[in-house]
Amino acid sequence: MSGFISRFLLLASLIPTGLSCYECFIDPDDSLRLCWGHLVTEYNIRNVDACFTMLDRIFNEESVINAAKVGRGYDVVLKELLTAEIMPIVQEFDQMLNYDAVYEDRLQAAADKFVIMAMGLPRASGCFPPCGFQNLGAVYNCKTCQYDTCELPLDCPLREITVEENNRTQMWCEVPFILPSDIQIVWRYSQVKTVLMNQFKEVTVGVDKLYSIPSARPEHSGTYQCEIFSQERSLVRIYYHLTVTPDAVLGHVKLQDVFDQSLLSGGQFSLTQPQPHFNVLLLPTIDFLTVCLTSLLVLLFLTLGVLYYKTTYKSKDKEVNEEHKGHRNRYVLQTARE
Repeated sequence: MSGFISRFLLLASLIPTGLSCYECFIDPDDSLRLCWGHLVTEYNIRNVDACFTMLDRIFNEESVINAAKVGRGYDVVLKELLTAEIMPIVQEFDQMLNYDAVYEDRLQAAADKFVIMAMGLPRASGCFPPCGFQNLGAVYNCKTCQYDTCELPLDCPLREITVEENNRTQMWCEVPFILPSDIQIVWRYSQVKTVLMNQFKEVTVGVDKLYSIPSARPEHSGTYQCEIFSQERSLVRIYYHLTVTPDAVLGHVKLQDVFDQSLLSGGQFSLTQPQPHFNVLLLPTIDFLTVCLTSLLVLLFLTLGVLYYKTTYKSKDKEVNEEHKGHRNRYVLQTARE
């Protein structure tokens, strides 16, 4: 045991500050065996310190660090991949003298193969701000030999929802990151606008991500919280502050809007009123109705004039015909007497 500690302290004193993927996965004893016979070509002397410096430079390159940014649990596979490349060199170089150029070529080839193999492992999903314990988003970091957690707060920012009375509203307990399969969801409610846990009362417990209110009423106003658990560990807390606007208030607001519009210059309504987001039945304007009514009256007068004209001239024609008929009859009688 004391021998191992002494060798570890020796290795620690020789390795530069800062870690690399090599140091995360290769045992110190194996590193000492690997570097024992390292010869510096320029001086033709054995230098273990120079070997460790080479290892740190090769396995701390950006390509190696990026290749090792795997998802949760795959650091074990990284160790297997690197061990498979380094240990044959350790066994070959153990108690043997080799020049630094030989070390450079063999170790660089091992690092390049490690990059190719590591890049084929599943990547981490990454962290999605602004909230939540995202275990699967943690990325392995060879510079620290551990996973970099997202370090985001559990509590998400409060979201505002406004709905008219008697309308339906829905709140979803959803997050942009991957959740475990064994989640449990707790919905809570508070009458006040808050994110303090002691202000909430539990409403439902289960796996339902949706909280729905079919017909919202003013008493439904308040703050709703959904909390997602996995194996009794809290993953995220989402907050909704709901405001239900009563019908009476809506009617007053609409009436006030009409009154405000009527006070515009000249008592006319604005020609650029905001358009609704839905289709509505638009009533004709007063000017349009006036034009239509005037046209109808003119048409009526013309029709009556035509009827009057026809009726009057038919009566006159009849009188003329009767008069001519009387003259003809008298002429006939007079001719007969003669």
